[in-house]
Amino acid sequence: MELSDRVALIPGASRPIGRAIADIFGRNGATLILPFYKDWPDSTVEMKRHFNRAGYDFLSIECDLTREDETETLLAQVESNYGVLHYLINNIERGGMPIVHGSYELEINQDQWDLEFNTTLKAKWNLFNNSLRLLKKSNRGAVINISSIAGLTGRSGPVAPLFNDGYSAANCGISSFTRQWAKEAAPEIRVNEIMLGLFKTRHGEETRGWSLLSSEQKEAIINRTLMARTGNPEEVAELAYFLAAKADYMSGSTIVLDGGYLVGAEDVKPIGEGILG
Repeated sequence: MELSDRVALIPGASRPIGRAIADIFGRNGATLILPFYKDWPDSTVEMKRHFNRAGYDFLSIECDLTREDETETLLAQVESNYGVLHYLINNIERGGMPIVHGSYELEINQDQWDLEFNTTLKAKWNLFNNSLRLLKKSNRGAVINISSIAGLTGRSGPVAPLFNDGYSAANCGISSFTRQWAKEAAPEIRVNEIMLGLFKTRHGEETRGWSLLSSEQKEAIINRTLMARTGNPEEVAELAYFLAAKADYMSGSTIVLDGGYLVGAEDVKPIGEGILG
């Protein structure tokens, strides 16, 4: 129970990746702060049931993290209850999939652009800005920003049906935050980033967008990925835990966890005979 005296703030634990991250911190003894929002009520009920069964020490608080005032209130509760914060796992986003949502010009999408930026980018800033003082009190903490390869691919290539323009641009901004915050928080706090590719429940299998792709579109994504598969939530959790609890000399870094999608699975040809022999 190496984290028995540590407090970890992990948004998004009502969804599989956030839950896997919270699980690994909880299993290692951390006290969990789990903000949730009303848009996934069934998942939130299941989240609380899951962590109660596991016997973790956790506090779940409803909070709209896109609002500065509500985020400030959340951190005031953390300070009142625990006096300190050791880890912020900045796992919050909202992305519209073109294959699901269609064009931004559609009437139903009139708020989609703002939603993608406010949730994916502004909420992360709200959390960091309101957490930094408490984090620095720990003198040994870490922030992990969760982002997407959409920030590098944009709406192009085999993943184009899954990454919208605003979501991609917002994710590009997260890397700027990571580098800036690493400077602001040093030396007490380390700040690193995990840039995710396609995972089950997050742009991969078990999402509506993936189910709408044709078999040819799915095959194109898998064929481009060196590992020839999508990822699992537990793989994100293991890396997040390592960066937060183990990587004491790493800050300001971005680790790409995408199975090799960005590298691409093009063939490497043998070197020819040349002309000099």
